[in-house]
Amino acid sequence: MEAAELLAPLARAPERTALVLDVDGTLAPIAPRPELAAVPDATRAELARLVERYLLVACVSGRDGEDARRLVGVPGIEVVGNHGLELDPRAHELAAGIARFRETVGLPVEDKGLSLTYHYREAEDEAAARATLAEVAARAKADGLDARWGRKVLEIRPRVDADKGTAVRALLERSGARLGLYAGDDTTDLDGFAGLRAAGLEHAVCVAVASEEGPGELGEAADLVVGGPAELVGLLRLL
Repeated sequence: MEAAELLAPLARAPERTALVLDVDGTLAPIAPRPELAAVPDATRAELARLVERYLLVACVSGRDGEDARRLVGVPGIEVVGNHGLELDPRAHELAAGIARFRETVGLPVEDKGLSLTYHYREAEDEAAARATLAEVAARAKADGLDARWGRKVLEIRPRVDADKGTAVRALLERSGARLGLYAGDDTTDLDGFAGLRAAGLEHAVCVAVASEEGPGELGEAADLVVGGPAELVGLLRLL
């Protein structure tokens, strides 16, 4: 089915539709380091238009929510950070456990309070860096934490029933949306796809933002595939 045909039910009923988007690799092109990432002005302009038209425009990010909100920089977008963990009522307790694990590892890390991200994109020897992080992953699992590989990263999170899928379900329930779209580029976005499909919507569209680093199963699970953040903006213009 063509993109315009798949998106048409959403465009015809914006007052009942939720658009949920990942941030890094989806709205913002992947950068060598997280602090260098930026959402292009053209993307922000398109998001601002969608906010005025649709029932809900939201972002579910692996970043800390405050950081993701700053990066997106568009008023009116609801942001959930830490892969949905920020919605968990035990957030304070979970953050304490993550902090203890961080201290025992002692490696440079992007600390997001409720999760840790170990990057190896700029490592001189990627194979050696990944081998070191494989040991971190094993330790995390032994400590009862969840370890997931992404695009040149290892993410450590509490092992709880909270992910991008549960965040999507919560956003949809809160908004009352009956149609929806989710777009993402990495392994954790498979959870977002699953959450959207399990929400019992009248019409759901999953969009994979493909890359050489991204998981192949993301494209297989998607209704539509685009070649990067710039192509995603072109797709959003159909809405």
